[in-house]
Amino acid sequence: MSEPKSIQIDVNIMGLSYKLACKEGEDRALREAASYLNEKMCTIRDASKVKGTDRIAVMAALSMAADLLSTKAHDGPLSGMSIGEVKQKIQSMNDTIDQVLTPQENLF
Repeated sequence: MSEPKSIQIDVNIMGLSYKLACKEGEDRALREAASYLNEKMCTIRDASKVKGTDRIAVMAALSMAADLLSTKAHDGPLSGMSIGEVKQKIQSMNDTIDQVLTPQENLF
């Protein structure tokens, strides 16, 4: 089996354009990650007096790491799961709900 092809995508973070490489098929996840990072960084920039993109990036990274660690630390059905796994589980639940509700919509 051959390795997935590497592709380049362009993303925009805080008004700066970045060319990033990823494997084919992983571009959507990378774009979502870049968008999330952009949102975090812009929020920090707009809500504080932190200056400098590098400092804002470090603050955003710390915030995101704290979010990730807090979701992994909780006991329960989702403990120990990565964000991607949680998203996948939510999508699976949404698909199941759609499958159940679609036949019922036709009854009305």
